[in-house]
Amino acid sequence: MPVAVKVTPKSIYVTRMIPQAGLDILIKTFGQVDVNPKDEVLAREELLTAVKGRDGVLCLLTDTIDAEVLDAAKGCKVFANFAVGYDNIDVPEATRRGIIVTNTPGVLTDATADLTWALLLSVARRIPEGDRFTRSGNFKGWGPLLLLGLDVAGKTLGIVGAGRIGTAVALRSSGFRMKVLYTDFDKNDGLERKLAAKRVPFEQLLRESDFISLHVPLSQETHHMIGQEQLRMMKPGAFLINTSRGPVVDEEALVRALKEKRIAGVALDVYENEPRLSPGLAELENVVLAPHLGSATVQTRTKMAVMAAENLIAAVTGKTPANIVNPEAMKRATRKTAS
Repeated sequence: MPVAVKVTPKSIYVTRMIPQAGLDILIKTFGQVDVNPKDEVLAREELLTAVKGRDGVLCLLTDTIDAEVLDAAKGCKVFANFAVGYDNIDVPEATRRGIIVTNTPGVLTDATADLTWALLLSVARRIPEGDRFTRSGNFKGWGPLLLLGLDVAGKTLGIVGAGRIGTAVALRSSGFRMKVLYTDFDKNDGLERKLAAKRVPFEQLLRESDFISLHVPLSQETHHMIGQEQLRMMKPGAFLINTSRGPVVDEEALVRALKEKRIAGVALDVYENEPRLSPGLAELENVVLAPHLGSATVQTRTKMAVMAAENLIAAVTGKTPANIVNPEAMKRATRKTAS
């Protein structure tokens, strides 16, 4: 007679509502999943309480997963981040505890590149300003000097960080006959072959580009990589676009540069102290502000939800997740189990 084996249910927590496709996969695998019922970021104490006793946590970029949270989540196998970036997680601390960290790379490349171009065109051609002007009833008819913007076609595009997203943004410039400069640790043969793009030092890119688009991860090296000194290097008619991470730009220095008209304008999807804006930023007309919409398409967010769920399931069931950030954590967890 076969011996009945009792399967211990797994405790899974999702820190905020995600597209249903991701939840469905988790529910199908684990039977029950606890989800933050509020459509807002968990308060610190709520997060610390919610992660206790969990086998896996699917978290968002807006959740700060530091040593205190990792201590509260004792026994947790994985924090599956619903984002390509993971600067919200203390990865070294997670690794030390044998906790796997995963992310969702690749799936949001096109959506973020498309948004970058939407921002670039909007700030160059003053679209949001024109929208406000028209809605307010100020539009009385065509005029030769009405809301003059600047040309995009034939200008120089500077790509800071020529990874997946930076490359996708650069490739979209071909229809505008733009000269492309890029700065990166590595040579991008594809960009150079397809666009005759030129790899140049960061300072040269700042001085020569008409549009500068930022596509770097947040690290000690990239924090405030655009500050007062760099803004002074830019052309007076240049535009800055940031869809990477807010703290890459010194926002106070940016506001000063815009007020003093040292650059033509800026388009931002991310902010240094998100969701707060630096004083004065929202009042400036030569600014386009989006509420962190880089990956915000139905298709992309659904793919992210599915990928994050699959990463979590793999880690909780003892498999190697496809998008593991810290493989060393699996080795440490294995050594702990063996001992």
